[in-house]
Amino acid sequence: MGIRLGCIADDHTGATDLANNLVRAGMRVIQLIGVPPADAKREIDADAVVIALKSRTIPAADAVAAALRALAWLRSAGADQIYFKYCSTFDSTPEGNIGPVTEALMEAVGADFTIATPAFPDNGRTVFKGHLFVGDVLLSESSMRQHPLTPMTDSNLVSVLGAQTTRAVGLIDYTVVADGAKAIRSRIDALIREGVAVAVIDALSNDDLVHLAAAVRGMPLVTAGSGLAIGLPANWGFAPSRAATQLPPPHGRRAIVSGSVSAATNRQVYEHLRSGRPAFSVDPLRVAAGTDVVGQALAFAEAHLADGPILVYSTESPQVVRDVQGRLGAAEAGELVERTLARVAQGLVEQGVRQLVVAGGETSGAVVQALGITGLRIGPQIDPGVPWCAATLPDGDALHITLKSGNFGGAEFFTTAFALLDQEAAA
Repeated sequence: MGIRLGCIADDHTGATDLANNLVRAGMRVIQLIGVPPADAKREIDADAVVIALKSRTIPAADAVAAALRALAWLRSAGADQIYFKYCSTFDSTPEGNIGPVTEALMEAVGADFTIATPAFPDNGRTVFKGHLFVGDVLLSESSMRQHPLTPMTDSNLVSVLGAQTTRAVGLIDYTVVADGAKAIRSRIDALIREGVAVAVIDALSNDDLVHLAAAVRGMPLVTAGSGLAIGLPANWGFAPSRAATQLPPPHGRRAIVSGSVSAATNRQVYEHLRSGRPAFSVDPLRVAAGTDVVGQALAFAEAHLADGPILVYSTESPQVVRDVQGRLGAAEAGELVERTLARVAQGLVEQGVRQLVVAGGETSGAVVQALGITGLRIGPQIDPGVPWCAATLPDGDALHITLKSGNFGGAEFFTTAFALLDQEAAA
């Protein structure tokens, strides 16, 4: 049938999160890293294509330009509907980039209305009366309040989005959503008559997202976290199928590279350390001082990969991160860590790692670019929002890789990830 859904994600882990939900609902999905050249082949054997950008924290004008390039490519490839995907914690700066990108995409596709909801109940993200909850607490009371790049201090999504766009923002609350797709469409029509261009949508359960997905069938542009993807494939007649998740058999050594500073990833790193598995800590201050930390990390890896999986990490508590940022500068510290971990990942692959977990959105973007990965085939889910993927390295060998959002996964995620590959290989 060709490409049905064309998706634009504002970071690499968010892209695989979205693709994972589409695959679970029966679509065959290819994730592209960045926008392909304009003359690149568009005959892709997939039902949906997700273009992964690295645009969440760049200047808004640059994010808009990147999204419009992705849109042009997807539309030329025949996508029926466009999906702009952002994080389930809606994190951005007061200037964007969610609002400016949404507005630019609306104008480009000729849409006078679209929806916005980061809800993903499977990962504890729900929207009630327009307010985003992370688990049982408001977003503004969660660990995202202290995020080093995009601190979120307002849980009211109507307010947050309204500050980022010139278009009127409204709300479709849970009482309407619970009544189903017909009620949602009726409310959309009413909001359009009132001059509202973007509606934040409440969602407390997967059923709510399924209702919403049915209501936006045929809408040229939707914007959401990854949760909406559980319902959209049914609009084209897709149903869950194991065939959609099949990847090549895994092989090679195992490693984890973690640059996320989120609470969830801190727990995962702690669990790895507590278990006594090999790990190497990357200290940004030592890197900044000129120490060959990459060389030291790879020497450690070579000595311990046989006992792997090994972990190379810069994950630290918020206080330690703030101290480092105070000495190096926030942007400089982040870029330094990303470059360092990307070079480590390159070295690990050269040492025979073919099963790689990467934790953190910015880190994932740096790693896939350093490895020369241009596309991913999406495979089975490890934890909600995080699948294994398969990539072809520049030398033609296969790499199993998962790009984990910092906020996702249980404490035992690293162990669970590799255990799933063992199960898939034995099946």
